[in-house]
Amino acid sequence: MSDPEPLVGDYLQWLTVEKGRSRATIEAYERDIRHFLAWWGDRPLDEVSAKDLETYLGGLRDVRAASSVARNLSSLRGWWGFLMDEGALDVDPSAHVAPSRRGRSLPKPLPEEVVAHLLDTLPRETPVDRRDRALLELLYGTGARVSEVTGLEIQDLDFDEELIRVTGKGSKQRLVPMGRTLKTALREYLGPGGRSEFPRPRAHAYVFVNTRGGPLSRQGVDLIIDARALKAGVDRSTISAHVFRHSCATHMLAHGADIRIVQELLGHASISTTQVYTAVSITSMQQAYLSAHPRAHD
Repeated sequence: MSDPEPLVGDYLQWLTVEKGRSRATIEAYERDIRHFLAWWGDRPLDEVSAKDLETYLGGLRDVRAASSVARNLSSLRGWWGFLMDEGALDVDPSAHVAPSRRGRSLPKPLPEEVVAHLLDTLPRETPVDRRDRALLELLYGTGARVSEVTGLEIQDLDFDEELIRVTGKGSKQRLVPMGRTLKTALREYLGPGGRSEFPRPRAHAYVFVNTRGGPLSRQGVDLIIDARALKAGVDRSTISAHVFRHSCATHMLAHGADIRIVQELLGHASISTTQVYTAVSITSMQQAYLSAHPRAHD
């Protein structure tokens, strides 16, 4: 099997027509499958073994949350099951790969000084500069999910009240504060010399646009973060849109924010999800204590 591309298309069509999966679910499956294929390279797909898959998932565990790794495995299992049914594969490499038994992994936020360095060194000369600055300030300033950011429309921004209407999972809406630094970055991007300078082949109201004038995609956000981290000298393996969300929550709790306020800000349905960030703050506190307190060691 030299070219898996037609099989990816067939699977996505099957999910749409036969299974009736939502657009968001299908996009998530496609991202997971293509990420694996990029890692696997040009090798024949029928040569993938359980050991190969374990190696791949092990690499994901180093940079992603356990839930994300589990979803990746589920996506690949679904695809390989489809390929088996279609006769394209004889062996399912995921059949003997057990889900991760590790406990809930703690998020790995960026240190405050690293975030400050990245944001404070962003240029603002060109329309692209202003877009990227507003985007990263928004990710860190609100802790919004990348899907929420790419779906943001201009009408969702209230500069007078300094509020942003965010539409989250299940189309649930919440209001989040617009900090002064974020407000300035958004005004610069939406004003002269910013968003209006991008080509607009089709009219739409999305806040963030790509270089062709269309809505910015999740993949586009990833590329922007990667490029800006490289220019700022920040290790690209430690940063992503989700890391900005982790960092926002962790830094707020470290500075004394009430956990229920952070829960509302992030749009968590359950406070138990937000409590993960409390554990991160405690871990940071313990590390600081052990390194600084004269009676912390024997």
